[in-house]
Amino acid sequence: MPVPMSADSDAVKAVEPVLHPGGLDLLDSLPPYEEKDVLRRSAALREAGHAPELVSAVMTQSRLRARAAEKFGEFASTMLFTPDGLEQATRLPIAALHARRFQRAGVTSVADLGCGIGGDSMAMAGLGIDVHAVDRDPVAVAVATVNLRPFPTASAHLGTAEEHAPSLTQGIWMDPARRAPARGGSRRLHDPEDYSPPVSAVLELARRLGDGDALGPLGAKLGPAVDREALPAEAEVEWLSWHGQVLEATMWCGPLATDGVGSSALVIDRAGAHRLERSAGDPAGPVDPEPGPLEAHLYEPDGALLRARLLGRLAGDLEAHTLDPTIAYLTSARKIATPFARGYAVRDVMPFGIKRLTSYLREHRIGVLEIKKRGTAVEPEELRRKLRPRRFGDDSATLILTRIAGEQSVIVASPHRTPPSGAAG
Repeated sequence: MPVPMSADSDAVKAVEPVLHPGGLDLLDSLPPYEEKDVLRRSAALREAGHAPELVSAVMTQSRLRARAAEKFGEFASTMLFTPDGLEQATRLPIAALHARRFQRAGVTSVADLGCGIGGDSMAMAGLGIDVHAVDRDPVAVAVATVNLRPFPTASAHLGTAEEHAPSLTQGIWMDPARRAPARGGSRRLHDPEDYSPPVSAVLELARRLGDGDALGPLGAKLGPAVDREALPAEAEVEWLSWHGQVLEATMWCGPLATDGVGSSALVIDRAGAHRLERSAGDPAGPVDPEPGPLEAHLYEPDGALLRARLLGRLAGDLEAHTLDPTIAYLTSARKIATPFARGYAVRDVMPFGIKRLTSYLREHRIGVLEIKKRGTAVEPEELRRKLRPRRFGDDSATLILTRIAGEQSVIVASPHRTPPSGAAG
């Protein structure tokens, strides 16, 4: 399964030697990857008669498999990767959520356009969906072909989204390229019209997949910084947060969209997946609360909710208000457990000042600090260096640097220790 040398040369070197007869068997025979053993193991493989380029490739793949376990679990041990492909690949649990949208809509065949190393294709094929995976990069197609071997309903092909005929499958999944070449690497693109293909071309595919004006069953993975106003009102846009990090926005069209939902936030934590949404009939979302005084509890909303403009909805659920019109912290007199925000019990508050803060930490013997900020130019690590908190004691606290009614302030707080669901008065 040779790969054309017109493809990225580093990716080719990491993949092509493994695709020749015996390459995968040699890779699969290696013990779990350990950085300290690389030189010794590489020398042993060369002494056994294996070509240097094959040794380099299998050691690269062994390292990538070890890194990929965090995204792909036990599947990683039999997969192939490129460094960029692994970095950009969807985590398998998230890909499974994508796949279930198609399954719930009754879509039995999907074209995965821009399939990369095949993560989303694997998840869809794992649910019995027929998958036609397509990528313009021959290295990606070769890697996806290997990764899809356990799934008889999936196959990988060289091609482009622009050339794809929508009639080939009932549904389409797309992952447009969101990076542009830059000196020393690549830069992220935030305007969806700069994607490859642009979002306008994605929507045209959705219309061709549908019946006239209605959008067909198409899902597209977008960058988390995408502006909701740049996307059609009739589509649902879902922002997804994975253990506190906003990873993606996904546009769901036609029967893949939840009825009546314009925007939603899906927050995944150790307790599971939690969803909050706003109606397509209320495009502005709930009105953001008016600012007010600091109460006994402070809440830091998940970034997915802020992207989906659901701060007002969360504030209502928490009986909370903001501290400043420009800052997204919420405060409430009640301690309420929620998966959509991190909660803190307020211990104290003071105007920001190094001397005042140093005296406070010394007096209360607080030497273990978590430092958070919103709406201030102060950098947490710079502040930590100035405070040198370890000299003060063993007690711990969270310092929250923010504005309250326009004034730079420091809130001293302790994280809530409540379960991620339920409520406490």
